[in-house]
Amino acid sequence: MKFTLSWLRTHLDTDASVERIAETLSAIGLEVEGVEDRGAVLAPFRIAHVLEARPHPNADRLRVCTVDPGDGRRLNIVCGAPNARTGMKAVLALPGATIPGTGITLKVGQIRGEVSEGMLLSAREMGLGEDHTGIVELPEDAPVGVAYAHWAGLDDPVIEIKATPNRGDALSVRGVARDLAAAGLGVLRPWRAEPVPASFVSPIRWVTETPACPWVLGRYIRGVRNGPSPEWLRRRLESVGLRPISALVDVTNFFTLDLGRPLHVFDAGTLEGGVLTMRGGRGETFRGLHGREVTVTEADCVIADAQGARALAGIVGGEETGCTEATTEVFLEVALFDPVAIANSGRRHGITTDARYRFERGIDAGIMREATEAATRMILELCGGEASEIVEAGEEPRTRRTASLRFSRLETFGGLAVPAEEACAILDRLGFETVSRDADRITVRIPTWRNDCAGEPDPQAEYDLIEEVLRIVGLDTVPAAPMPPLKDDSGRARAVPPPSLTPGMARAATARRVLAARGLAECVTFSFMDGRLAALFGGGDDARRLLNPIASDLDSLRPTVLATLAAAAGRNAARGFPDVALFEIGPAFQGGEPGEQSLVAAGLRAGTTPRHWAQPSRPIDAIDAKGDAFAVLAALGINLDGVQVVPEPPAWLHPGRSALLRAGPKVTLGLFGELHPRVLAALDLAGPVAVFELDLGAIAPPRRKRRGNPDLPAFQPVLRDFAFVVDEAVAAEAVLRAARSADRALIERVELFDVYRGRGIEPGKKSLAVAVTIQPRERTLTDAELEALAQRVVGAVAKATGAVLRS
Repeated sequence: MKFTLSWLRTHLDTDASVERIAETLSAIGLEVEGVEDRGAVLAPFRIAHVLEARPHPNADRLRVCTVDPGDGRRLNIVCGAPNARTGMKAVLALPGATIPGTGITLKVGQIRGEVSEGMLLSAREMGLGEDHTGIVELPEDAPVGVAYAHWAGLDDPVIEIKATPNRGDALSVRGVARDLAAAGLGVLRPWRAEPVPASFVSPIRWVTETPACPWVLGRYIRGVRNGPSPEWLRRRLESVGLRPISALVDVTNFFTLDLGRPLHVFDAGTLEGGVLTMRGGRGETFRGLHGREVTVTEADCVIADAQGARALAGIVGGEETGCTEATTEVFLEVALFDPVAIANSGRRHGITTDARYRFERGIDAGIMREATEAATRMILELCGGEASEIVEAGEEPRTRRTASLRFSRLETFGGLAVPAEEACAILDRLGFETVSRDADRITVRIPTWRNDCAGEPDPQAEYDLIEEVLRIVGLDTVPAAPMPPLKDDSGRARAVPPPSLTPGMARAATARRVLAARGLAECVTFSFMDGRLAALFGGGDDARRLLNPIASDLDSLRPTVLATLAAAAGRNAARGFPDVALFEIGPAFQGGEPGEQSLVAAGLRAGTTPRHWAQPSRPIDAIDAKGDAFAVLAALGINLDGVQVVPEPPAWLHPGRSALLRAGPKVTLGLFGELHPRVLAALDLAGPVAVFELDLGAIAPPRRKRRGNPDLPAFQPVLRDFAFVVDEAVAAEAVLRAARSADRALIERVELFDVYRGRGIEPGKKSLAVAVTIQPRERTLTDAELEALAQRVVGAVAKATGAVLRS
């Protein structure tokens, strides 16, 4: 929301500086995003009169101008603009001034032998546009010697605020002025629209058939002459970034900003049937004023005549019924819309307008008649003509809501003791009319423009009044107070507060720290994606399809975080960055119902390993992803010896280079491997791409460690190596698992350290060498006991896999 200081002062009688106004706005909850004072950089420039412009004696394209700056001097200025001529008024920069468009500081100099004592400026050189075809030409009555910024109204600071979504009333200059007056920064000027007498009966009437528009007013105006707006209106709109179009359109834009009351004017000559109807769409298509085709549905509220839908109500009008220079008869629409209906339609069609922005936040229903009168009067003043009576459909909503405030609650709930008189005065300045009052409380009527304030019997009503008083007094004046002492279940004071992180949050934080330390960059991607791509990863079904997607290519919940990470890797590769290492911690969706989602930590590596002095770069493989996954599991307290690697990956992973990670037959911790070539081709990715995903919810929290000295063994471990010959199809994991099961009390770790095929090994066989770490706990083992344990290891592996000990 933008407005100028002078515009604000049409509603607020104040002499406060723009700095104090900005400070107060932020203090009362209307955050100031910026203050732009174009007059500051334009201050050195003044209006000058070109007394003579003659050709430069030494340059065909230059002119030597004699200029009157308004102080009695005659300056010699060399100018290259083709429109520089005798008698014109222009903008002059004197030596010492800095030109905003170029950053150059002027000084007296010579150009082709002629002295130049200043510069005549173009719009681009002043930073006021891109026009550089010539110098700015001013009207003949422009006063010579006067500061250009002041004469042009450019010394008026522009203030931009950011209103919260519930404060629709703050999206108007009058609403901002009202809040500043309540904060003591001036007095709100009275405003009342004088009724315009009716001259004839309106040939168009309203009908409303949808709850999206409970009430609508209209007025027919004939005999108008549309054309450019007066200078004051054009400047006011241009100052806040709006382009003046024509008087009729500019009037509606003015009241949208001035009163927060969006309006629309139809060229009545293009309407058919004598009836305008607010109804649902019927599949009609029309071209909107934003320059695009709009196809409406039954869920949309449209304004229709006998021909069909002519406007998407509350959002954008139709191009065919828009006002032009040929317009002589108009019909003014002033409507009240349901905020949710407008928001849904705007999102559905992807159209953002100032009208939609205000309607979906709620507007003042109590100002509709006065806004109709004010807009009618301004149209008649600017365009002439005569007006009909006001026609309407629906009924005015009941807005007589009340709320009560107990003065003591300002301190006990709000934390600040505000005197009752001050609290009542603040509410009164904000427009809350007193209904009754006694020593303990006040009951007020909520103004029609405060849609964000609840009314009784809602218990929120009193809290809203407390907030209004405290924000005007200043939330920074509320004294800091210590939290009350925490108590345990028995009622005793507890010195240490409970942990602020849940176990799930702690697991996510640990995983994030480990993966970042391993060189992966964190991503935050959408939880939804294109259904066609989701199908590549086992998703894209109806259960995970979104009913109201924010975009056509984001219509499905992702079945795995790796799907959106792979898409991100594809975008990087398309831009010349094929070597990436990414991770994300976020939700994956197994279905569309509550509870059918899980928090996962997923990672992806693509391309080649980073260059290093100690080893050459190589393509990424599945073992890199396994290392990332195991590093996270180890940091989360998982015993890696108990993690089973099961070659049963989903179909979107490479069947021979991927596996599931399990902690027992029923608990799946995650997966790792390389993406299937079919998936890589669909994403236009060069392989291999190594990935992993861990279900953080399936990882049990580590057991609480006992206090005191760690349980370190007192006896030396013993290492025994075994080489087993097994069939080619036997997985190494099966051998490791069988060896561990031989004696879980004594065997601490089993690791694979060699795989051999070739001479001495039969075809179809392979040799797997494993190292078994034996850790005595109570005493040193004898040679016989160690030999017996070795035989149990060999027997367990032979029974589970058919292996024989290699000789």
